[in-house]
Amino acid sequence: MKWMIAAMSLAAGAHAQTQIIRCDALFDSKTARVLKNQEIRIVEGRIESVRSAGTDGTAIHAKGLCLPGYIDLHTHLTGEPSGQGYTEVYRLNASDIAYRAEANGLKTLRAGFTTVRDLGDAWGVSVSLRNAISAGLVQGPRIFTAGKSIATTGGHADPSNGTSARFMGSPGPDAGVINGPIEARQAVRQRYKEGSDLIKITATGGVLSVAKNGLNPQFEQDEIEAIVRTAKDYGFTTAAHAHGAVGMERAIRAGITSIEHGTFMTPEIMRLMKEKGTWYVPTLLAGAWVAEKAEVPGFYVPMVAAKARAIGPQISKTLEAAYKAGVPIAFGTDAGVYPHGQNAREFELLAKAGVPVPVSVQMATYFAAQVLNESENIGQLSAGKYADITVVAEDALSDAKKLAQPLMVFKGGVLVQ
Repeated sequence: MKWMIAAMSLAAGAHAQTQIIRCDALFDSKTARVLKNQEIRIVEGRIESVRSAGTDGTAIHAKGLCLPGYIDLHTHLTGEPSGQGYTEVYRLNASDIAYRAEANGLKTLRAGFTTVRDLGDAWGVSVSLRNAISAGLVQGPRIFTAGKSIATTGGHADPSNGTSARFMGSPGPDAGVINGPIEARQAVRQRYKEGSDLIKITATGGVLSVAKNGLNPQFEQDEIEAIVRTAKDYGFTTAAHAHGAVGMERAIRAGITSIEHGTFMTPEIMRLMKEKGTWYVPTLLAGAWVAEKAEVPGFYVPMVAAKARAIGPQISKTLEAAYKAGVPIAFGTDAGVYPHGQNAREFELLAKAGVPVPVSVQMATYFAAQVLNESENIGQLSAGKYADITVVAEDALSDAKKLAQPLMVFKGGVLVQ
């Protein structure tokens, strides 16, 4: 019955006139301070005020620590971690993938992630899922989607990689595959036309694509510059998948917003990122997952398994060095490479790599909102923001595992069931 009430409220876009959530403790994600006995007053899904708790008997008591809803900056809601995924394009329809993406979104929301950035959807369903969630038709996190990633011919995210010659063809900008600055601009404009929120490029080779090199640069400098410049014209932020150093450097110099994975980042690149204000989104969980699955016979094809063994374990080492060097870091996991709903395991891996738990929570809230250019709406529990709240055990900031065990999750003031 409680689920039905919440779902009806969500579907109608309605919220209680004034709600009060009383927190035993509340995390200020800007300062990393913990405030005791606070109450959050909510009007129509947004926070009206945060102040010392009163005695209002109608308040919902959140017994634990109230955090801003987590933000995962690197997800693929359409993805599923399977060694058989390469054949899905021949077996499944976009509608099949849409149902799966909806289920994955709900798992993610229940795990405490009220906002995600979807960085690559070859099926073209993430825009529709975002719209359905916004309209209250289904439950899920707030989605900012890149739609189809932009690649070069034969590069990571070329949808025809690994196919036989009769299926390979020559995808163009409409399919997110470009060669040269003119096609680069066209691909950005096509994503705008399709309703994307941002632009993602694959600046280097990747692990899971059926292509030999996972590190080589895959865009020329003028191509990336055309993408970033055009994206800015349309109000888009940008993200670059990048494992190898040369591709990373080209993307950073072009003005990319964030580097994803950053596996073989050098000290020189770290200095350049600090200089340019480029964000780093490390995705430790995906690296650990692919390295583990590479040892399972037959899970990945041999070409992919070899790359996973080389690249997966390195990401954590790079994150440790980047954190010590003062590179701006935000939270992302590459969900879809590993099973959805486990996103918060990233906090444990960050802790093992030397990131204090309160800082990792800032990475998943206050800093992540900055990457999205959404600081006015999310990332903090303060007046004017959406009432997106993840409640965990009060001592979770001293035990990262407890961040993966939410006690309550609110999105826009609505309790998620």
